[in-house]
Amino acid sequence: MGRSPLADAELSKIWICKKCKARNRAGSTKCRRCGYPALRPKRKDVKAKK
Repeated sequence: MGRSPLADAELSKIWICKKCKARNRAGSTKCRRCGYPALRPKRKDVKAKK
């Protein structure tokens, strides 16, 4: 995904809020910005351009 394995490891720890799309720390139970409880892990693969 990124340029180095270390950078990929750090990016994979990020969780994204499904409501406001804010980045959150790993292990978060709710969004830091809006408080919404539904979080998803950051996508690990790169989408191909059409």
